[in-house]
Amino acid sequence: MSTIYPVVWSNNKVLLIDQTCLPSQYTLVEISRYEDMAKAIKTMIVRGAPAIGVAAAYGIYLGAREINTKDRETFLKSLEEVAETLRQTRPTAVNLFWAISRMLKTAYETIGTIEEITAILLETAKKIQEEDLQTCQAIGKNSLSILPSHPDKLTILTHCNAGALATAGYGTALGVIRSAWTAGRLKRVYADETRPRLQGAKLTAWECVQEKIPVTVISDNMAAHCMQKGLIDMVVVGADRIAANGDAANKIGTYGLAVIAKMHQVPFYVAAPLSTVDFSLETGQLIPIEERDASELYQVGNTVIYPDGVDYYNPAFDVTPAELITGIITEEKTVKPVELITLKHFV
Repeated sequence: MSTIYPVVWSNNKVLLIDQTCLPSQYTLVEISRYEDMAKAIKTMIVRGAPAIGVAAAYGIYLGAREINTKDRETFLKSLEEVAETLRQTRPTAVNLFWAISRMLKTAYETIGTIEEITAILLETAKKIQEEDLQTCQAIGKNSLSILPSHPDKLTILTHCNAGALATAGYGTALGVIRSAWTAGRLKRVYADETRPRLQGAKLTAWECVQEKIPVTVISDNMAAHCMQKGLIDMVVVGADRIAANGDAANKIGTYGLAVIAKMHQVPFYVAAPLSTVDFSLETGQLIPIEERDASELYQVGNTVIYPDGVDYYNPAFDVTPAELITGIITEEKTVKPVELITLKHFV
């Protein structure tokens, strides 16, 4: 069982694992103001769609307690401004917007004093966090029934980090891997390094090392070679937003990985909570794709690695079409992308 928790409520403030410092340093950042939470989300101190949702929920509470008024209407108007600041941080991760909407709904529906509303907002943020942890554990449990049969044990390839660090704990894609390891079904994890921020090499590999799960890091462009050599039995990735038809947005490079998996007849699964599904979007073409600063591409640490005079394009995510996805593993069950709509009533 994972004991890695990227977001922790402690002593009236939020503690975040600074994921920009891993794996060389394990550093905790204290957050007591909503503007600091917005900055932490924007700069990827906390990252991963579910973890962003949890952090944003606490951000709403932190903003609420900063509002100095006894008037309900003034309070709610100010809280909407707090919410908008948080919404502007990461446009692709739908859990961010889902958590903010849930917190605002709680505020509007709670009858009582400003102090009572604020107290209930804190309890709601804690509930969102606990629910996500339980959801990730359920995703891991549900995945055991769809693991490919193997005469020995499985090798699973994953991309980016959809582990405990990206959620309230345990993880989605890495939750599948953790469950397979605990069940004695896993031989080894292959982790794409995941350019340009190297979340696979830095974060997924770090999580595996913490729990003594055998892990091999490969560069992103080695995946096809590894599948051609028969080294990969299954691919499992997370998602930051899934459209109603099953198209899934995940870290840049996921789409290419799905194409390669299809070519080599390797099962390709997406593991995500139903809160990541945006049923308001018919297809993945409507998912907004965040474009990040070019320095993530041309700079490693303080070293510039590209020549002057070149242009840059740095989308943080791509969209994998539903037809390339074998199944979507949720907390309720695993479904084919075309069956995802049947789970809408659970949201």
